[in-house]
Amino acid sequence: MGSNGKSSNKDGNSNGNNNSNSNGNSKINSNSKGKVYIVGAGPGDPGLLTIKALKVIEQADVVLYDRLVSDGVLGFIPEHVEKVYVGREVGDDYAHQDTTNMLMLKYAREGKMVVRLKGGDPFIFGRGGEEAEFLVEHGIEFEIIPGITSAIAAPAYAGIPLTHRAYSSSLAIITGHEALKDKHGIDIAGIAKAVDTLVVLMGVSNLKDTVDTLLSNGIAEDTPIAIVEYGTIKDKQRVTISTLKKIVEYARDVRPPAVIVIGRTVDLAERLRWYKECKYRSFR
Repeated sequence: MGSNGKSSNKDGNSNGNNNSNSNGNSKINSNSKGKVYIVGAGPGDPGLLTIKALKVIEQADVVLYDRLVSDGVLGFIPEHVEKVYVGREVGDDYAHQDTTNMLMLKYAREGKMVVRLKGGDPFIFGRGGEEAEFLVEHGIEFEIIPGITSAIAAPAYAGIPLTHRAYSSSLAIITGHEALKDKHGIDIAGIAKAVDTLVVLMGVSNLKDTVDTLLSNGIAEDTPIAIVEYGTIKDKQRVTISTLKKIVEYARDVRPPAVIVIGRTVDLAERLRWYKECKYRSFR
């Protein structure tokens, strides 16, 4: 599939009632009541999609896919499969999730094999748990197929190990969307003090506030930090490395999707960089 794969898929196809794949094999799901597979699409590189995920994608009647599912992964969806874009844009309210839930219910009640395809892993800040609860409440059979989360894959492609015997024996993964909320927010400074490596997902828009919070709570100014944009996507990945003191100044052009890594293992990036398509820039 070419670079326009997402927009062309939004219209979908109408041949969703086919009960066998193009090779004539029987489907994983033979339940006439329908079944939903909540599937992790991984961090973007289609080679990181799991074999099980690929199998259910190829056998699906309909695929409901998110904004962060890469064109390479979308290219695995057979032409006859109905494709429905349900991507949630930044700032969308929860009504959008309600629409997605009702689509899963609709197609499952039609007896279809439904793949709910999500970027990364569906149970890591992917609302997969909420969607599974909805299916339970409505008596719909479902299965979870994990995916490789960008929290792990993006740093790995940037040459940043999240743990290392000499530098890091503990790790926390948080969402940047929630970190600075007045109520029920995350104690980001407390977490940063408690672990050796902190990974922040969806944190670009709150970068300055996050950094200010860490610095004002005693986290050292020279603490290494990396921002990995488009973590595993060839020709798009870029890594910006700096310190907490300087990162905001030098990351003004950083855009999501991006993974933020804070901790001493960031210092290994330039030594361990193996992904030659990645663009590195360092400001110390």
